[in-house]
Amino acid sequence: MEIIIRGNKIEVTNAMRDYIKEKLTRIEKYLENSEDVRANVVVKVKGHFQTVEITIPLHNFIIRSEETQDDFYAAVDKAIDIIERQIRKNKTKIKAKEAKTMIDFSIMNIEEEDYEENNIIKRKKVEVKPMDEEEAILQLELLGHEFYLFKNVDTDKEAVVYKRKNGGYGLIESE
Repeated sequence: MEIIIRGNKIEVTNAMRDYIKEKLTRIEKYLENSEDVRANVVVKVKGHFQTVEITIPLHNFIIRSEETQDDFYAAVDKAIDIIERQIRKNKTKIKAKEAKTMIDFSIMNIEEEDYEENNIIKRKKVEVKPMDEEEAILQLELLGHEFYLFKNVDTDKEAVVYKRKNGGYGLIESE
């Protein structure tokens, strides 16, 4: 597994890098072709809190975890635990979905820019990938987001699946 570690307002020491790499090797056993997998780790500091963000783009899915703690090592441990739990929980769903679709999707290209005009704090450009509603819900859960934009393969329209406050999911589809 290729591990890319960068610090945001913090210099990542060799001890920190070694600890992250040691902990990430725990999840290699769950990944097929782990040598082709790239894990992106961002370490941030805000006040006395340390945030560790781990993103692992896989063939059709993105696994992500973000954890904030007082202690850097506790944040890494918690973030890795979340990633490991996501992979174990969804491994059978992912395998079934991959076997069912057999379509070669490229990994999402995300470009991020920060803006301050018009009160927009962050903008992202995301490749809208074709998938069915079930797969979009799985991707939403894997990313830990409140909504997910995708192209519905059943209707060939762009759609957004989102978590409802009272439980369940909602779907918004373009005309």
